[in-house]
Amino acid sequence: MLFVTNRVFHEGQHTIPGRSVTFDLDDNNALQSIFFCSRSDPPGFDSSGKPVYKEADQVLFFIHGYSNLPEEDVFPRAKLLGKACEEAGLKIEIVPVIWPCDNDSGIIQDYYDDQVAADASSTAFSRALSKFMAWQEKNDDDAPCLKRINVLSHSMGNRVLRGALLDWAMSLSGRIPFVFRNIFMAAADVVNETLQKDKDGAFICQSSRNVVVYYASDDLALRSSKIANVRNSIASRRLGHTGPEDMAGVPDNVFSIDCDDVNTLYDMPKGHSYFLEPSRERGGAVFRHIVTCLRTGRVPSDASRRLIIEDDSFL
Repeated sequence: MLFVTNRVFHEGQHTIPGRSVTFDLDDNNALQSIFFCSRSDPPGFDSSGKPVYKEADQVLFFIHGYSNLPEEDVFPRAKLLGKACEEAGLKIEIVPVIWPCDNDSGIIQDYYDDQVAADASSTAFSRALSKFMAWQEKNDDDAPCLKRINVLSHSMGNRVLRGALLDWAMSLSGRIPFVFRNIFMAAADVVNETLQKDKDGAFICQSSRNVVVYYASDDLALRSSKIANVRNSIASRRLGHTGPEDMAGVPDNVFSIDCDDVNTLYDMPKGHSYFLEPSRERGGAVFRHIVTCLRTGRVPSDASRRLIIEDDSFL
């Protein structure tokens, strides 16, 4: 499995192709260096010793949420996501984007530490986007990248996404390329006006054909997030609780998907990680909505760009 990270390694931060590395989970400093890695479970190697991956016509970058560690949380969920996509008939490479969540036992302190790490990771992942665009331009004539590129960001991972695109846009004099086919913002732990045209998340909308917001008002993890943010004098509701505050104030490529009917059914009792329900055939209704967007490039919704997802939707 390919992955991208700015976490600290025990072996140091020098890039040496082919070396083995391990995460230093006790160090949650957000490096400004970015590493493009392969986890040691590829399906095989070719005659030159290079890893061979399945043929894919799409890439899905998975940006994990708060308090998620690589081996315990991120890689298992990415593998489940990849398996579910394969069973749905998609040829897609899942690439986790791993940022430095804290490894201590204090939940409230973890939350504040992870907010800092998420914001501090912006520069590193902005550099990753710049490197990709530079590679694409260099190879445009001989081997252009024709794969559709998508992002699934969960919870506080949306803070990482927002900061990276804002930083990238600022490095490009306030403009940003049209890079992504779909950006899925699941249970987003950012303020609910963040996608408005005059806010920091506006570049999310500018970079993607579709921006799909999945929210649930009874998401218990985001209730705790709201309380924590009030203590920091941030009183706005969370995007993952309400969807966009004002649909008239966001661009026409933003879609608001109400998951109240299924979020606790798929993730009891918190109702926070409901985008993938592996025990159900084809992953549950929210995941099937994501699959439809990936397959068609269009977002099932009504005329107001909204939808209520029910358990029997998208059969």
